[in-house]
Amino acid sequence: MGGCASKDKKDTVVDGDAAAAATDKAAENGEEAAANTTAEPSATTANGDAINNEGKLNIMVDAAVLAKLEDGFAKLAASDSKSLLKKYLTKEVFDNLKNKKTPTFGSTLLDVIQSGLANHDSGVGIYAPDAEAYTVFADLFDPIIEDYHGGFKKTDKHPAKDFGDVNSFGNLDPNNEFVISTRVRCGRSMEGYPFNPCLSEAQYKEMEEKVSSTLSVQQQLIDDHFLFKEGDRFLQAANACRYWPSGRGIYHNDNKTFLVWCNEEDHLRIISMQMGGDLGEVFRRLTNAVNEIEKRVPFSHDDRLGFLTFCPTNLGTTIRASVHIKLPKLAANLAKLEEVAGKYNLQVRGTRGEHTEAEGGIYDISNKRRMGLTEYQAVKEMYDGITELIKIEKSM
Repeated sequence: MGGCASKDKKDTVVDGDAAAAATDKAAENGEEAAANTTAEPSATTANGDAINNEGKLNIMVDAAVLAKLEDGFAKLAASDSKSLLKKYLTKEVFDNLKNKKTPTFGSTLLDVIQSGLANHDSGVGIYAPDAEAYTVFADLFDPIIEDYHGGFKKTDKHPAKDFGDVNSFGNLDPNNEFVISTRVRCGRSMEGYPFNPCLSEAQYKEMEEKVSSTLSVQQQLIDDHFLFKEGDRFLQAANACRYWPSGRGIYHNDNKTFLVWCNEEDHLRIISMQMGGDLGEVFRRLTNAVNEIEKRVPFSHDDRLGFLTFCPTNLGTTIRASVHIKLPKLAANLAKLEEVAGKYNLQVRGTRGEHTEAEGGIYDISNKRRMGLTEYQAVKEMYDGITELIKIEKSM
């Protein structure tokens, strides 16, 4: 599958401002166009969809896209998938959304759900191809967001950014018995750009240059610049890996305790990490970095959903605070470990993250909730939960 609206529009993708300008220009000529219904379209959107002379988007969804949607929906419905996509994409919701497009980039329902249709073993199964998708396809996004984020309802509003007292967290494991390493990261989208499926190759490169120049100005990072691996099959199916490896990179400091990933899944992944369990030091480093970068690179933010990201699981604070940890007694029964972790709103993953196995008995455990609470509260849930897991492990 190609770009937005499941068509490969590599040569027609432009930024949102250009599309808006085209729409405004067409709207200015609205009266004249109204008398000429056979006139050629005066402009196109970033996705190549026609804007008529009244400034209105061609809202017709391509027949081939509809056919793929119908076929994919039927196969998903007949599958044993446990994804949130299958849970909430009822026939009624499907029929209501299948003919809709986002205004600026013309993204369709297929762009939103194509990863989940291709991968029935997905946990969630949807992505937002652009920021407008969260509104246009709200009938699907809202219940999934509420389910994943522990009851964040469509009437709820995410609180303002608040990193709290960054000195309040200590070392989770001062004797180095259980915690191998600690990591806190957040995702950010640059204001004025669509998400990965709608980006042109030129935009990828432009964004990387902005990150590079911003971080060089700060003199926080060295010139060492290398690539992470291409996205997994879930991201590939969602069209998040186009033009690989153009416009991608990692920037980091000498001891690799602070990194910025550019255009992996989100526009930016800002990461603080180090060996051992000193969460306080890791969180302070992240907070300082995010605040400094934000002064130079405006981030995409929504009053209700918080910071906007490609995957709905990362909305809100976008904070994921995690540890690599050995809990051999608890982990002897993985189901039990996951049950106990769940009580503290923690998520258990394999050593190398989602969709991986534990290597050497080492698990990646992190906070699950990212919405409806502040950055400080999200990190505190991880801190409190890991503290309790260590207590339980010691008592067994």
